Order: sequence, then C-alpha cells, then structure tokens
Amino acid sequence: MILYEYPFNESIRTMLRLEHLFDRLGQLIARDAAVDHHYALSTIFEIMDVAARADLKSDLLKDLDKHKQQFVAYRGNPSISEEALDEAIARIDHAFNGLNQFPGKAGAALTGNEWLMSIRSRISIPGGTCEFDLPAYYAWQQFDPQHRRSDLMGWVASLTPLAEALQVLLGLLRESGVPHKVVASGGQFQQILPQGRTFLLMRVRLQDGPEMVPEISGHRLMASVRLMRQDAEGRLKPSTADTTFELTLCS
Repeated sequence: MILYEYPFNESIRTMLRLEHLFDRLGQLIARDAAVDHHYALSTIFEIMDVAARADLKSDLLKDLDKHKQQFVAYRGNPSISEEALDEAIARIDHAFNGLNQFPGKAGAALTGNEWLMSIRSRISIPGGTCEFDLPAYYAWQQFDPQHRRSDLMGWVASLTPLAEALQVLLGLLRESGVPHKVVASGGQFQQILPQGRTFLLMRVRLQDGPEMVPEISGHRLMASVRLMRQDAEGRLKPSTADTTFELTLCS
C-alpha cells in the first residue's frame, strides 16, 4: 500500500516539506559515501531555506501550546488514561522547550560558519562544488565517514528541536483522523466535508501499487480524488475502474 498526504493550508504544507527533508537527511547521514554526505549538507541548506519563514517558529510554539491546553483539559476524565495523558503532555513540553530555547530561525547558528556559507553559496550552481572551486570542501570529503558524520551531526544539532516539534505536531494531527474505506466510482471520488470542523490534512492510502496515482485536491468545503494510471512511458491517463481506497481526514 502507498500513502499520499495532501495539506489543506500553507502551514501544513511547510511542515510536510520539512518533515520530508529531515527524513531524507537522516537516511543520507547514516550512509558512508562522500557523495551521500554532500547531499546531506545540501539538504541541511534546503531545511534552512524552507524554515526561513519569519513566523514559522512562533506558529509551531503556538500550536504546541494549544495542544497542551487541550490535553490538560482532559485531566480527571475517567475515560482517558492519566498515564497516556501525562506521556502526551510530556512529549509536547519537551518539544516546546527544545524549540523555544534556540534563538532566531532554525539553523541561524550555522550562518556564522563562513566555511559552510561558502559551500551554500555555490551548491546550487551546477558543478559549483568541484575541487578547484572549493578545495577545502573537497579535502573534507576525503575524511573517513565517521569524521564527516560527526561534523554533520554537530551542524544538525541546531535543527533538531525543529525536527522534534514537527514530529510531535504532525503525529498528533495524523492521530486525529479515523481511516475509512471509500470507493472512487469510475476513478473519481468527491466528498463534501462536514461543517463545524477545520480539516488540515487528507491521507489517501492505495492498494494498487505505483501504477495508480491519485490527483488530490481539497479545501474547507470539499475533498476530491481523481485516480490516474501510468502507461509504459510514465504518462498519466484517467482510470475508469471502480477502486476502493482508504481515506483519512485529519483536523
């Protein structure tokens, strides 16, 4: 099964992009090849670019505090485990405190590293990090993998609180939805969204493998999924088959 997620606003879109980049970064750092560590460094710069939005940190802190207040209001409810409640609140507090203690935007501490910024200024230029352009960077790539990995982990440390906050918030958001089976008749599915709730994320889980691709759209009033099939050359064509898939709306 393949899971697709569709954000309903710009804030969730930014959070999903950052989550995607942090996931890629974790995979690249764990590898040993110098080229993987090159792209890990490139991913760090991408995270800094996406996280440069001035209000991102304050928005995440507000969302964390909002969730904490919602959980605190459940205290004393006999149908809710106090142990599970305490654990959830502790995770939120840890993410809030970690993000709040770092001044400025995510990765701001790295901008004072002239060596890193010299790489950042050239890494988007095709071939711009060749050994004759950045000999010091080329020399760094010749170190053993553990040396490079240690450096990367040190640079990532200033981004870790952001990653933890995203993990908590997106985890809570995904847990708020209840998956259910729906049918795309003739490859098309539409659902009018219930009023009184603000949905932030739609999740579509397909069983048909990578040959079937959903085109997802949505807003506060309606969600829509159009199923497409890839031909041998990768071109997408509308599917006309009745197809069952799993839909989750998260608020």
